Amino acid sequence: MKYKRVVLKLSGEALAGDKNFGINPPVVESIARQIKRVHEAKLEVAIVVGGGNLWRGLSGAAKGMDRTSADYMGMLATVMNALALQDALEQMKVFTRVQTAIEMREVAEPYIRRRAVRHLEKGRVVIFGAGTGNPYFSTDTTAALRAAEVEADVILMAKRGVDGVYDCDPKLFPDAKKFDTISYIDILNLGLHVMDSTATSLCMDNHIPLVVFNMDNYENIYRAAIGETIGTTVK
Repeated sequence: MKYKRVVLKLSGEALAGDKNFGINPPVVESIARQIKRVHEAKLEVAIVVGGGNLWRGLSGAAKGMDRTSADYMGMLATVMNALALQDALEQMKVFTRVQTAIEMREVAEPYIRRRAVRHLEKGRVVIFGAGTGNPYFSTDTTAALRAAEVEADVILMAKRGVDGVYDCDPKLFPDAKKFDTISYIDILNLGLHVMDSTATSLCMDNHIPLVVFNMDNYENIYRAAIGETIGTTVK
């Protein structure tokens, strides 16, 4: 097996499916089944989930809301998504823990690095909610930070509607070139919006590889997790 410990980055929109808003239970169940398959392959799985299906901090700030308040609302949205994913996994008998960067003991554990690592070692899936606990940081940055902290082998970035990294938007430019591999420094220099610049720099500085792939194909989360060549690898 190429990897032992992986961090799966899911956008909030991934949990909404075609509805593009809210939590779509059949879609969450489908994602959970794919994660269960990865778990059954004896990989240690941590998940960072976004909240864009319920609330986007930047959108709220653009409408005149205080950016800090808008971002905290977005963090709460990620916790809702984390709990939905946890419920789907545990109905499939996959032991799961949700850890949040903002303390809310009635619904989840507070994020403690050593405890998260211990859960992974014991074969539990760990879902990180509430981002980094700080405004102005995206869940992409959360994925990079948590991957560094738990010493993950790779970040798997599951995308909807795109199968890798391109030199321009393939939806707007039919002749867009797809990269099989690309470096973090090239992503920054070319201004490609794979992750925000903070997350990209954090991955680059800590030598964490990133695999960007299309999750619309049911098999792809498993294929990426076991190390098959798929999508674009960023090193």
